[in-house]
Amino acid sequence: MSRLEVAEENEDLRKPFLHTGSWYKMGSRQSSLMGMTSSAQILRDSSVSVVFCVLVVALGPIQFGFTCGYSSPTESGIISDLGLSLSQYSIFGSLANVGAMLGAIASGQIAEYIGRKGSLMIAAIPNVIGWVVIAIANEASFLYMGRLLGGFGVGVISYTVPVYIAEIAPQNLRGSLGAVNQLSVTIGMMLAYLFGVFVQWRMLAVIGALPCLLLIPGLFFIPESPRWLAKMGLTEDFEASLQVLRGFETDISVEVNDIKSSVAPTTKRKTISIAQLRRKRYWFPLMVGIGLMMLQQLSGINGVLFYSTTIFEDAGVSSSNVATLGVGVIQVVATAVTTWLMDKAGRRLLLIISSCSSFISLVVVAIAFYVQSYVSEDSSWHSTMAIMSLVGLVAFVVAFSLGLGAIPWLIMAEILPVSIKGLAGSVATLLNWLVSFAVTMTANLLLNWSSGGTFTIYATMMGLTIAFVTLFVPETKGRTLEEIQSSFR
Repeated sequence: MSRLEVAEENEDLRKPFLHTGSWYKMGSRQSSLMGMTSSAQILRDSSVSVVFCVLVVALGPIQFGFTCGYSSPTESGIISDLGLSLSQYSIFGSLANVGAMLGAIASGQIAEYIGRKGSLMIAAIPNVIGWVVIAIANEASFLYMGRLLGGFGVGVISYTVPVYIAEIAPQNLRGSLGAVNQLSVTIGMMLAYLFGVFVQWRMLAVIGALPCLLLIPGLFFIPESPRWLAKMGLTEDFEASLQVLRGFETDISVEVNDIKSSVAPTTKRKTISIAQLRRKRYWFPLMVGIGLMMLQQLSGINGVLFYSTTIFEDAGVSSSNVATLGVGVIQVVATAVTTWLMDKAGRRLLLIISSCSSFISLVVVAIAFYVQSYVSEDSSWHSTMAIMSLVGLVAFVVAFSLGLGAIPWLIMAEILPVSIKGLAGSVATLLNWLVSFAVTMTANLLLNWSSGGTFTIYATMMGLTIAFVTLFVPETKGRTLEEIQSSFR
């Protein structure tokens, strides 16, 4: 299709929306755009259109964060009301990770076969059902079932949203828009902490269902990923989707050709053999993506966030729920700063700064807990160490949010070649949730064993992260996805 024909068709598309506000009957061309709404199609400015799409799918990560944050303010209430033991509650908290692992296994293939929007729809439905089951639970088995269902949806969301954002964003905004994924996760956590201060755990579960209840209709108002459409050979749909995202007055011919060139080998060869994965263009980005996803969780961040109220109580902080809420607010602010810095400072530099700062913070917390265990509760040293541990924990959350929170998900979406993205993305996401499960399952038990020892283990993992990022992680700022992926050849 020539540039003039595209412009004429786009003008025809705009007229009915601008003058009548209703769908124009356009035969097969109209049906190819039914996945978009009138709201998406009248957005003429590229950044506005893309930001609108990102804000819609960001409801998924908000749900993700709410799921992670839910177990912190509700621990005492659920244990008291349902008579659970600490071990049973630890199982409840960690089952979100088990469900997420199942979702991660399926996420890549679901996203490849039915598209990014379809996989988000599949993720939203069990999420809503899971929250309803938790809200009406009268025994541990209902809690476990609801947590598994919600975790499954979170597993699919955690892979699909960063991939969708990376595939629709222009290269100059991809870092900032990609960081919105983690910003939304932190907002979800903060909301769980905030409402957890005021409402009972059953009502908090009802509130938890709201993001996905809004996401389901929102998906009808955004276009499908143009790169996925191109990979599936839906050329007209692909060009129409990209035109909506870039604006009707924008010449997309260069980007269309780049995307077509990058997906051409994929359309010819549907599967990648194990032998072909030995090529550097495949194994190196896969190794970087998996390494970052595992090390992100080995920092212990989910153990800290899931059970922050308990940790603050152990540190001697009287208003532990309020302190937890404060951590949630600080995490949102720090992640918002990362969103602004992502396309300015670069991914690699932020990762190094984040890893080093996290290491120092965790060492401070470990020292504070060690000293606190050897002094009397009535001494001034005990209160001083309580303050020191609180400051160290807050510093760790800030440091993690400055890079390790958002960037591994973004880099995974950027560097994995389109031909292996479904399978490799599923594996990377699965391992992320597998390590997260191990961390959250053992966090309470480790803290009961030794708070200082627990944070020493986490600090050691951060030392390994510094070495890994320095040696292996490339800079992806300011490059198109096609340029990044072709560089591994």
